[in-house]
Amino acid sequence: MPTTPPNLAFDPRPSMQWVLLACVPGALTLSWFYGWGTLLQLLVGLATALACEALVRRLRQQTAPALLEMPALGDGSALVSATLLALALPPYAPWWLGVSAGAFAHLFGKTLFGGFGKNPFNPAMLGYAFALLAFPAQINHWPAPGSGQGLLAALQQVFIGQMPVDGWSQATVLDSLKHNDRLTVDELFQRHPAFSQWSAGWVNLAFLLGGVLLLKQQVIRWHTPVGVLGALFVASLLCWNGSGSDSNGSPFFHLFSGATMLGAFFIATEPVSGPGSDRARLLFGLGVGVWLYVIRTWGAYADGLAFAVLGMNLLVPLLERYAAWRAGRVAHE
Repeated sequence: MPTTPPNLAFDPRPSMQWVLLACVPGALTLSWFYGWGTLLQLLVGLATALACEALVRRLRQQTAPALLEMPALGDGSALVSATLLALALPPYAPWWLGVSAGAFAHLFGKTLFGGFGKNPFNPAMLGYAFALLAFPAQINHWPAPGSGQGLLAALQQVFIGQMPVDGWSQATVLDSLKHNDRLTVDELFQRHPAFSQWSAGWVNLAFLLGGVLLLKQQVIRWHTPVGVLGALFVASLLCWNGSGSDSNGSPFFHLFSGATMLGAFFIATEPVSGPGSDRARLLFGLGVGVWLYVIRTWGAYADGLAFAVLGMNLLVPLLERYAAWRAGRVAHE
């Protein structure tokens, strides 16, 4: 007889629905700048998540609560992880990259540890880190803003690998600043399309809007995103060395570049792999923000969000113990 998973402390379906809804502004903004690729990555990621979810349930003879009254969607956690991973991938990454990263995230990020509610690491970031280490060339292959192709060309690029336009791809603003050795920041803004259009800034604003919605609906607590953004702001302010060719970037640049807002409001706030107490959440966010800046500035990768989150996942038990110790000490004073 099929068995049902252990009773969770809360029904995750309403929260998952709000998270998916809050991703819409960011996904639409990405599509505005990069065309159909974002939608195709979402379709590939969601199909991979559903296939993995169905396979695991069949092997375990399990049933699960149905998201939006559709049993195939399960409790929605697989869809959320797949959506966040797809939004972090380059819009025109080959289909097999999305499938590989999505399968790794689901099977090794959740299933290996017993499913939703038991995963010690953020599944989406585990899948992204796998893709970054295994396929570094493909995962850093971003299009220039405004160069998005029509649906047919996008399908050819994602599923066949045909590059429709020469010189179509380019480095992101974080890559350009990291490897810049001769241009000032002002010159970068004048000459580099990604800087001049500031697509990353608009995308981050869109995810910030979605994050505010999650806060308003009390899907997430403010401690983690405030910790991430606050630590990143302070670190970039203290280490800001001007706008010359050796600039590390201003606080504004770091807050609205890369996956900052997506990471602060959607990824670092993942409830299972993150802390449960408010004090620990704040410390978790501070750690992610500091690590994010350190990796961006001195690490090997332009945007170290995945490694920052996964590194802090390892420290969650320590953060919880410290938060409990502090709470007990305050109670005795």
